[in-house]
Amino acid sequence: MYTIFAILIIITSILLVLVVLVQNPKGGGLSSTFGGGGGNQIMGAKKTTDFLEKATWTLAIALISLTMLSNFAIPRNISEDQQELKAQEQIDEAIIPQQLPESPVGRE
Repeated sequence: MYTIFAILIIITSILLVLVVLVQNPKGGGLSSTFGGGGGNQIMGAKKTTDFLEKATWTLAIALISLTMLSNFAIPRNISEDQQELKAQEQIDEAIIPQQLPESPVGRE
């Protein structure tokens, strides 16, 4: 499951980088390349800027959501040292303390 999230995060990141690189910070970008200066176009290059902005926000929100959701898919295996320590604690709790025999040194 975590692999699926990782692949989706990588794809979303690449798409987000491409969409951001297509845009021009001064309002030109892809819109001005195709003659976006005219305001009388229907679904022409004028709408390209709106599409790129919506795509940027959508991809950014998707990336944040995928990274948050992937947190639940990360395998939570405890290390071998922690596992051995936990097993030893269980054994120690289960064993009833035994009395040691008296040492022969104290007897005469």
